[in-house]
Amino acid sequence: MSTIRTCIFPAAGYGTRFLPATKSMPKEMLPILTKPLIQYGVEEAVEAGVKNIGFITGRGKRSLEDHFDKSYELEHQIKGTDKEKSLTGIRNIIEQCTISYTRQKEMKGLGHAVLCGEHFIKTEAFSVILADDLCDNDGDGVMKQMVQMYEKYKCSIVACMEVPREDAHRYGIISGTEEEPGVIRANDLVEKPKPGTEPSNMAVIGRYILTSDIFNILRKLPPGANNEIQLTDALKEQAKNGRVIAYKFKGKRYDCGIVDGFVQATVDLYEKQKS
Repeated sequence: MSTIRTCIFPAAGYGTRFLPATKSMPKEMLPILTKPLIQYGVEEAVEAGVKNIGFITGRGKRSLEDHFDKSYELEHQIKGTDKEKSLTGIRNIIEQCTISYTRQKEMKGLGHAVLCGEHFIKTEAFSVILADDLCDNDGDGVMKQMVQMYEKYKCSIVACMEVPREDAHRYGIISGTEEEPGVIRANDLVEKPKPGTEPSNMAVIGRYILTSDIFNILRKLPPGANNEIQLTDALKEQAKNGRVIAYKFKGKRYDCGIVDGFVQATVDLYEKQKS
């Protein structure tokens, strides 16, 4: 059984980069091939043994809730046909997982979204997956890799990857000391640093395991970059006490929050499916 039992999915954003498609459709429901982005993320959590799923939603997200529910009329119509197997993956999720929802009433940043999920957690460490970051692996998924890291280090774990320095201003950037190959004990984190001020080219992506003391830190944080409550700033406070590990995950990450990354993920997964 996984030592991490709950995964929070922040899913309240407007998805403005994909307008007009996201005017009435949640960006998390945009499909890569035949599955919505959010399902890839939930499947990754389940593979890691994390089966309590908490969605942080907002207005206009009802189709997300409907997706993770039974559709009796549809299932009756396709029962006994070849199309029925298309629902195997989502049926497995519905049967295995406990799924809860809460609303982020105001868009105040990722840190605020995570704080909205506190009542899902109590005092346990928990995971966070951002569905915009689709991760593809031939072996263990990124979250499963991170759970293994948590079992070893028992502190907050962030997934990271090297990026070109000219792109560092788009990410949360970490610096620190390498504990072992691909594992860095963070001593500083900066959200979207100004060009030329970045402490490294090691960028945090949308996979986290967080210890529950993060909630007390988030409650006291002043707004940071973009006048939002930044999760990176809370992690920086934990890092001051040596309580954050940055893990260079195995696999490929696609930024499906932008059109280029979304298209590349579609092409690559299509080619992989055909082979």
